Amino acid sequence: MTDTISNAIDYLQETQDKMLEDYKDLLRFASISADPAHADDVRACADWIVGQLEALGFDNCEAIATAGLPVVYGEWLQAGPEKPTVLVYAHYDVQPVDPLPLWNTEPFEGVISDKRMYARGASDNKAGVWGNLKTFEALLRSNGKLPVNVKIMFEGEEESGSPSIRDFVLANKERLKADVLLNCDGDLAPDSPKLYYAGRGMVTAQVRVSGPAADIHSGLFGGLVQNPLHVAGRIIGSFHDDSGRIQLPGYYDDVTEAEAAEKARIEDGFQAEALLESAGVGQFWGNAIAPAAERATVYPTLDVVGMWGGYQGPGIKTIIPAEAGFKVTMRLAPDQDPSRVAAALKQHVESFATDTVAVDCAIGEEAWYFQLETEGPWLEAVQSAIEDTVGQRAQLVRTGGSIPILGVFNRLIGLPITAFAYGEGEGIHSPNEYLKLDSLFTGLEAAVRLYHNLGAVDF
Repeated sequence: MTDTISNAIDYLQETQDKMLEDYKDLLRFASISADPAHADDVRACADWIVGQLEALGFDNCEAIATAGLPVVYGEWLQAGPEKPTVLVYAHYDVQPVDPLPLWNTEPFEGVISDKRMYARGASDNKAGVWGNLKTFEALLRSNGKLPVNVKIMFEGEEESGSPSIRDFVLANKERLKADVLLNCDGDLAPDSPKLYYAGRGMVTAQVRVSGPAADIHSGLFGGLVQNPLHVAGRIIGSFHDDSGRIQLPGYYDDVTEAEAAEKARIEDGFQAEALLESAGVGQFWGNAIAPAAERATVYPTLDVVGMWGGYQGPGIKTIIPAEAGFKVTMRLAPDQDPSRVAAALKQHVESFATDTVAVDCAIGEEAWYFQLETEGPWLEAVQSAIEDTVGQRAQLVRTGGSIPILGVFNRLIGLPITAFAYGEGEGIHSPNEYLKLDSLFTGLEAAVRLYHNLGAVDF
């Protein structure tokens, strides 16, 4: 181990307590991008991160305005032209905290218990933001410089589908020029490290079924006025057959079967028992479509993730509701065009309109599938750092999730992309989200090695 690496790791170990207390400051921002009521919290969080970058000595630090919420940018380019430039991506926005009664702690306080940090965003993905800030701090404070040029791009809309990111990237191509993009949205389990190398595309939508002008008495109007809830139920029931296969016309036309080697890699990285336990179910659904590992990672999905309409309080209220609705997310296979899928969904849903009810399907996010490096020097820099820290290399696995920014970079920039994450956690997108602190510290140590490795790549 070189002195520059050991000095930075020593600094991280000596400042652990302060690091965690300071992390709570970041976690206190209720930076929920999906809720317009928290837009000011998101912007305040972005400004706070800008201040952290400036304190580290980064240049041109800014919370760059977009059509939605800001992207945090900063750069440290003093390593010189002979060293690579790494564009570092993470996101500082978080998911909503509902249902709040299920939280054992205040979601935006940052509570340490049993070597875990509990808070919304503690793992997804403020750990990616904070981990990078602390790694840069350790390298700069202990050695006076970074081993590589760095550009920071911390997004504020990832959890709401990155609606502004495509236009932002197109408008800032020159500013974002780099030799490699490092995606820091993920997790790293030291006992069984994994790197996500690909993920699905995504379409989201909100459906609204409108009937009578107001809620009306079910005794007076039942059987006379069509019930919007019934129509919403018919639409939802039309999405799948009994085997779980999606019934949108042409939905599977662009789905191509994975090659044998890819299938083997997918199956090798699939943890069926852990997923069943995490979901609290005894078996998977849709087994007739394809093996579970492929359904979870490369096959498309269509899920209703929220429903509303009618009376929700205790007891019964005898009404026919004026409106009903639901929310949809779709995960897309590699060759599916999000725009085509969105158009097919909208056409199918709105075909349920009648003379007595109106149906509107408002499309939200449209994101492409993404693909990262599966070999080469950039990935080797990550793998060597992990191996030197935890004693084994990371397994390459697909994720069933989506990271819209990576699909944008795949198609608009053509930049090689690799990944790294800071620690592991659970409860992501759920109550009682937490980050394992021992894993965080291990990730920080690996990150010091990673940036030295990236600085040594012959680009």
